[in-house]
Amino acid sequence: MTANPFAWTFRAQFLTGFALCVSLLAYALYVQFGMLMMPCPLCILQRIAFAALGLVFLVGGLHAPKGRVGRAIYGLLAFIPAAAGAGVAARHVWLQSLPPSEVPLCTSMGLDYMIEAMGPMSALAKVLEGSGECAKVDWTFLGLSMPAWTLAWFIGLALGVLWAGFRRR
Repeated sequence: MTANPFAWTFRAQFLTGFALCVSLLAYALYVQFGMLMMPCPLCILQRIAFAALGLVFLVGGLHAPKGRVGRAIYGLLAFIPAAAGAGVAARHVWLQSLPPSEVPLCTSMGLDYMIEAMGPMSALAKVLEGSGECAKVDWTFLGLSMPAWTLAWFIGLALGVLWAGFRRR
């Protein structure tokens, strides 16, 4: 096997994507429980997107279809949670870039309570509106906040699944 991930087999690319998603989720759990930083509702939605993407990566990597159509289907199936996660992360980055006077008020409701009280669709709409807790930057690495890093990971993984699913072999 070559060191170039663009030349790897479909199975190796998808299982590597699965390992990346598991690693990112493990780090998110470390930040939550080890560093005691509670996730906001937008962070939880991004975790759900990484989990869904990781699940598609795992199933696709284990199945490893030989035909072009099968690989393309897995590529599209993996692209959906990657694109959704990128959208949520982009919204989160936008909220963090707002001046303090334009930041929405804090809701202080947990995602589970909002889903129970409002229903899933209304809760999702409310979460995507954002709140003050989502606009707060508690963590940075190389000058980028955690939502900015997750946006970069979602974009990279989305491009990777399109490459894995649609390249000629």
